[in-house]
Amino acid sequence: MEFTSDFTPGPGGVMTAEVGVVTGDLTLRTEVSDTGALTLRVQYQGADEWYAVAGGEGSLPDPAAAGAVHQLMVSVLSRGGPVPPGSEGWTPETA
Repeated sequence: MEFTSDFTPGPGGVMTAEVGVVTGDLTLRTEVSDTGALTLRVQYQGADEWYAVAGGEGSLPDPAAAGAVHQLMVSVLSRGGPVPPGSEGWTPETA
């Protein structure tokens, strides 16, 4: 089963395994297998590539709860996370 929602992350964006932090208008996809294996992925709205959310894998004891977990994750990612002091404008090229 799969759920998708468009959202805009708060300060700090969303950390991904492949490309680091992504910001701007995103889509969250929550994938849940019949056994409850859960994977969160994000993409820039309208793009083809999906990126795994860092720490976005787990297991649900009851796969029927997947919709509620998806909505919770949209809320959490929309709120954003801490932005370390002095990190504004940081890119791999400026490091």
